[in-house]
Formats: sequence, structure tokens, C-alpha cells
Amino acid sequence: MDHAIAANRNASTPSTGLVLLLGALTWLLSLPVASPALANGLAGTPPMGWNSWNQVRCYDLTEDVVREAADALAATGLRDAGYQYVVVDDCWQAPTRAADGSLRADPKRFPHGIADLADYVHSRGLLFGIYAVPGSRTCAMANDAYPASGIGSLGHERQDAETFGRWGVDYLKYDWCNAGTVDGLDRKAAFEKMRDELAALPRPVVYAISEYGVSSPWTWARPVANLWRTTDDLVATWDSVLATIDRQAGVAVHSGSPGGWNDPDMLQVGNGTLTADEARAHFSVWAVLNAPLFAGTDPARLSGTDLATLGNAEAIAVDQDFAGSQGRRLDAGPGYQVWGKPLSGGGFAVVLLNTGSTTATVSASIPGSWAVRDLWAHRDVGTDVSATLRPHAAALLKLTPR
Repeated sequence: MDHAIAANRNASTPSTGLVLLLGALTWLLSLPVASPALANGLAGTPPMGWNSWNQVRCYDLTEDVVREAADALAATGLRDAGYQYVVVDDCWQAPTRAADGSLRADPKRFPHGIADLADYVHSRGLLFGIYAVPGSRTCAMANDAYPASGIGSLGHERQDAETFGRWGVDYLKYDWCNAGTVDGLDRKAAFEKMRDELAALPRPVVYAISEYGVSSPWTWARPVANLWRTTDDLVATWDSVLATIDRQAGVAVHSGSPGGWNDPDMLQVGNGTLTADEARAHFSVWAVLNAPLFAGTDPARLSGTDLATLGNAEAIAVDQDFAGSQGRRLDAGPGYQVWGKPLSGGGFAVVLLNTGSTTATVSASIPGSWAVRDLWAHRDVGTDVSATLRPHAAALLKLTPR
């Protein structure tokens, strides 16, 4: 990359973190063209919603939990902010299939069945998603001792797709779960098989695949799915967030509109040990990455701070704005990172990230004349691309040509 770095970070003296030259901006706008995306007409912008796993994991998943999440998305304003999909993750299934081989819901935790639950979600102005796997075992069977047998889609791909269509499913999360080791499947072929079955349905279904970035799916998944995981599961710690951010640095070229998105995993805002600063830093980078935004916490019990983070319309607008490239890491040094991406209308979004343990100033000197807006403070801050940041905090800035 053709730019110089002036890195001189000092905890007690605010300092410049990065200097960007014109070559960096030119580079953002001249990326190679990604391969054609899955031609199902869906996910023109990164999907947004709620997923059950980070909130309740396996055994606490019930239809009431899902109904309450749908209610809360509507009541809190998150639905209207763009969080449309309500996705039921693993452990919704009965321990065995029905006599005709079809999947069915656990009768104790989902007594009214999945079709009824999908109808309820739809009645709240939301879309409904569900979880399945290409092999014979779900992840909860392997990792949570979920007492089931034969509930994977292996050998039932068409039947399961048709079942999902009848139930009113709008979104499928299809999770690898060791299907290569256990069942001898090939990742790409297995994901393509369900893609083809979904394509035959009269109902359009967003298709999300997850194999944790093992086979570099960003290099082959654009014609296969609408989104693909790029990394292992994200957990609610700063170390996990930062490690996941680092893994996104080389995959940007393969993401983009319409309909094909790198997925660095669900949001952990409101969970674990993340501070408010860390949660906003997490959200800021996800927004610049054009990442799918799926809340994984109880939306009815969000703190005011976490609700403001998830519902920040200006940050969400950055995530939903694809102007030729998802965000890239422009550079990094001891204690800082700078990410940026072009925006529609000729501006840029920039994340200044303090990865260190002391307060410091991170700056980017960008040729040209810019009006700079701080999207967390919701105010214009002049012309300098700079912020003094607490440890593990980030500034999300919008640069508009003056």
C-alpha cells in the first residue's frame, strides 16, 4: 500500500496514530471485482436481526423466548432500525424426525410448532429464520450433548427445504458442524446442494452458511450463499473481538452488493465482559465491514447504552452503505488500528481504534477537505480526522467532501 505511517503512540501525550496518503484512498476505490453473487435477489444490503444462540444457547430455547424477542424488537425500535430477521438457532428440533422423515419441533419447548411461531413473527412485521446442518449431527449434538438422532439434513435436503418453505421460513442458517469428519462431506458441494433446493422453493430464503472460515469460503461462496462466516465463533470478550477483527483484514474483496457478504459472526453487544466502549468499538468495525448485524442478547433487557449502540441509525447507515468495497484495515501499529471504506456520495467512513490499555489519540491525515462527523456523539467535529480515545474505544467518523 502506498502510504507512510507516522506511529508515535504515548499514553500520557495524545499522539498521531496514522497518516494516510492519497494512495490509500485510491486503493479503496480501485479494488478487484468480486465474483458474481448468488442470484436469488436477496440480501441486497447486509441482513440484520436477532439470533437466539448467544442469548439462550441450547436448552433454554423456547417458543416463548422467540416470541418475546420479536415483541421486544418491535417495542424497542430495533425492528424499525433494520433488525428484521428473527432466527431460531440450534436445539429447536425434536429428538427424532417424524415417521415420514420430516423435521419437527421439540414438543415441550415449542408446543405450537414452527409454522405457528413463524406466523407470530410475521405478525410483528418481522421475518423468520431457522437453523439446520448439512451433515447428520447438529453442533449442539456434538458440543452440548443434545439428545437427538438423525436431525441433520443429510439425505433429507429436499424434504427439509420444502418443510421450511411450508413453515414460512425466510432465512436459513446452515452450519457445517464437522460434517466433513463425521459424514465425509465436501463443504462446497454440501452447501451447493441446499442452495439448489432452496432455489426450487416458491418462497425466497436468505441463505447463510457457516464453516468458520476453515476453507476460505470468501474465495468460493459468493455464488453459493448470501453470507458466509469468515471466522470461528465470536465470544463476548475483548480478546475475541480483537482477534476476529484481525481476521477480517484480508477478505474484503470477496464481499459486496448485491447479495454476498462476509460474516464475522453475530454481535456480542450486551453480553459477557464487554464494556460500553468495547461494544461500540465492536459495532463500529462491523459497520465499516458491511457485516451482517445480528443481536445476540435479550432485546427486552438491554441497557440504555447498549440499546443506543445497537440502534444507532448513523452507524447502521454506514453498515448498509456499500459503495464498491467493504471496509479495509488501512494500517495498524502498537495500540491502534485505522479502518476505512468509501461511502455513497464520495465520502468515507473511518474507524479510529485504540487497541491499547491507556488513553491515546489516533489520527488520520487524509488529503482533501473534509467535514467530519462523529457518529457516536452525533455531532460535527470540524475537519480533523482524529480522536482521543479511552482504552479499547473507537471513533466512527463520517467524512464528507467540503
